[in-house]
Amino acid sequence: MDSFLEFIKSIPWWAWVLLILIIVTIKDIFFSKKHTILHNFPIIGHFRYMLESIGPELRQYIVANNREELPFNRIERGWIYASSKNENNYEGFGTDRDIYEPNYIFVNNAMLPYKMKKGHPNISDPYFLPCAKTMGEGRRKKPYRPASVINVSAMSFGSLSARAVESLNRGCGFANAYHNTGEGGLSPYHKTGSDVVFHFGTGYFGVRDDNGNFSMDKMKQLVQENPQIKAIEVKLSQGAKPGKGGVLPSSKITAEISEIRHVPMGKDVISPPSHSAFEGIEGLIDFVEAIAEATGLPVGIKSAVGKLEDWKNLAELMEKTNKGPDFITIDGGEGGTGAAPPSFADHVALPWIFGFAEVYQIFKRHKLCNRIVFIGSGKLGFPARAVMAFSMGVDCINVAREAMMSIGCIQAQQCHNNSCPSGVATQNKWLQRGINIDDKSVRTHFYFKNFRKEFLEMTHACGYEHPCQLTMDDVEITLGDRNIMKNLAQTFTYVKTPVPFESMQALQDSPHLGGNYHRKKEKKQVKEMKKKNKVRY
Repeated sequence: MDSFLEFIKSIPWWAWVLLILIIVTIKDIFFSKKHTILHNFPIIGHFRYMLESIGPELRQYIVANNREELPFNRIERGWIYASSKNENNYEGFGTDRDIYEPNYIFVNNAMLPYKMKKGHPNISDPYFLPCAKTMGEGRRKKPYRPASVINVSAMSFGSLSARAVESLNRGCGFANAYHNTGEGGLSPYHKTGSDVVFHFGTGYFGVRDDNGNFSMDKMKQLVQENPQIKAIEVKLSQGAKPGKGGVLPSSKITAEISEIRHVPMGKDVISPPSHSAFEGIEGLIDFVEAIAEATGLPVGIKSAVGKLEDWKNLAELMEKTNKGPDFITIDGGEGGTGAAPPSFADHVALPWIFGFAEVYQIFKRHKLCNRIVFIGSGKLGFPARAVMAFSMGVDCINVAREAMMSIGCIQAQQCHNNSCPSGVATQNKWLQRGINIDDKSVRTHFYFKNFRKEFLEMTHACGYEHPCQLTMDDVEITLGDRNIMKNLAQTFTYVKTPVPFESMQALQDSPHLGGNYHRKKEKKQVKEMKKKNKVRY
């Protein structure tokens, strides 16, 4: 025993430090399933969490306060992280916002909030919040009512890692939300539980022939083989880089991506700025109708907003012919997950609030608002902004970066160079291995459910049963002069068209309600996930 103690004492201190570092490294790489950063960056990752724990103090006294960071400040990110972990997402001691700053949102609460009666669906399920409108109702063979008013926006496999896509898809399945594929095609990772909106752009990935042209036969086959596809979205442009094409370098085309996107190996693939499958607005309408006829599904379009002449032409033709898209997604020019030159991300296309207001007024003048499901996309993944968006006429919200944060994105802003440290926006095998799909899918689920719950509570505070009932008088914003405050109707000079709404019970009983709305099954799956991962929520 004495000789053993003497041996221990003879070991230099640096050897003990080295041993500890080795043990910590092994633990981080092989046993850390809850923290992607620790898996990908053993030892060093601990410093990140140590600094994060004192982040508010560092920013307050040295760098910046909690409201200064962009595109999402620390308070916003913290709310998403806490909501996705099902932790306390409250804040104490009152707001630290400058409530007199321009464009500050004020929600006008009612003196007496909405009171749910016995048997109301939201008493047993406070997270139940489906879309009040049905896509393609009375027009398509397979109408679709989204079971959630908040859903995952277009982010493709290739832009996001396989594990990130699968985490989002499973989480959407648990939360009864739909998952937009993005323009990279329908991958195996989009087939793990949720409804899917198939999205394609000018490259026609997944539905292209050998020459890169759109193939209706492949579209029909895709829909027939994948019943989880509930709607189809044609991308005209996106907020990050409207009117700009792209190049998929041959170095990034793996055998898997080649098969999913129907592109050749060893050659750069060009996505042109405009579509080759149709010409002009009349051609767009005919293209939408042809896809709807061939598949039976609702078909919509997605676009950022700039010049309004084509929008006016589209609305005029839709009123005249009773044809055209069943839903319209308006993307904000604030940019998003798509990597883009700063000149495009910073300056091309209107911010969401202005772009949507302009487009909605055009379709309102042609009495088309109740026929179209309007979807908003552009930093709307927070309850107060959702109240504003629904007051302006939105029926659903798509979230991208907010959804990425729910699965671990830390806003490192490395999406464009394949070195995302959290493994979310990279194809680097080592970095994405740190994403625990079981854990992250549960976090996605909780982000959506807690968002809907808080959004619904704000709706009840305004005296309404469903957000579709919100009007433009229910939200006021401060203008450039801090002494002036106007409601949305006064600010944007239009009044939202009332949305036909009977009751939450009627929505629950809707024959076209999407999602996996089987609460017993959903609760059982989430419970099993918690037990398996030993996560406390």
